Order: sequence, then C-alpha cells, then structure tokens
Amino acid sequence: MGEAMIVSEAMCNAVVGLLVSWAATYWLFPLWGFTPSPAAAAEITLTFFVLSFARSYVLRRFFAWLS
Repeated sequence: MGEAMIVSEAMCNAVVGLLVSWAATYWLFPLWGFTPSPAAAAEITLTFFVLSFARSYVLRRFFAWLS
C-alpha cells in the first residue's frame, strides 16, 4: 500500500471519528455533569482528533514495516 493511501485511510478514519467525537462530547458530557460549549466541545474533539490520526498513522506504518 502506498504512502498516499496510508495517509488517506488514516485521515478518513480520523475525520469520521472527529464527527462522532464532537457529537458525543457535546451531547453526552452533560450526563456526567460537564456542559461544554460548542467551541469547547470542538477543542476537546480536535485534541482527540490529532491523537487519533497520529495513532492510526503510526500503527499503519508499523504493520507495513512488519510485512
């Protein structure tokens, strides 16, 4: 698998996760007593987005290296 496909797959996975995470942060955090504004939910989500993308990319590169 080429580098561009690895980056594309990781980005697609992270973007879907970004959308799900933002919705969950905004609507589910209040169940635990946290009420983030839409902007705060976006900041929290962006943090997890960056971590998710990096994790996915590193794992993909590691498994590509193993094969």
